Amino acid sequence: MIPDESILNKILLIRGEKVMLDSDLAQLYGVETRRLNEQVKRNLDRFPDDFMFQLTEDEYSNLMSQIATSSWGGRRKMPYAFTEHGVLMLSSVLSSELAIKVNIQIMRVYTKIRKMLASDSNLLLKFEKVERTLEDHDDKIILILEYIRQLELAKQIDITHANRPKIGFRTSSM
Repeated sequence: MIPDESILNKILLIRGEKVMLDSDLAQLYGVETRRLNEQVKRNLDRFPDDFMFQLTEDEYSNLMSQIATSSWGGRRKMPYAFTEHGVLMLSSVLSSELAIKVNIQIMRVYTKIRKMLASDSNLLLKFEKVERTLEDHDDKIILILEYIRQLELAKQIDITHANRPKIGFRTSSM
């Protein structure tokens, strides 16, 4: 069995999609990249654009600079990127026992990713709710502090008036 981390490290984010490259998939399936691509080309109608796409030169060079791989040996053609559905479709094209087992494992890793993202979005929603509540509290605290400041100001005014002689008529009981 291949460790989940090994598969997880091969899942990349390209064009906003979680994808795996043909060379990484071929390595996992124990076949040559060109053999994998031959099978895909023979069954091209099973791989629409949302299942598989070919990287542009810019995407590929950007990717290579991010993962710091050697360009020695190079590729003649830009790699293909397979989305989750494309990887699933590969199991129908590559019918070896190893390919089927590896495919099942890859699907489980994709499911784990989906679950993690769902729990992260729930956490994000909770944080946003707390943040809105705190913002509301901030406004109320500022209002309370303003009232306290006004009370202190009123006290100071009363203290300064207490030392002054009172103005008005005195009624004397004489």
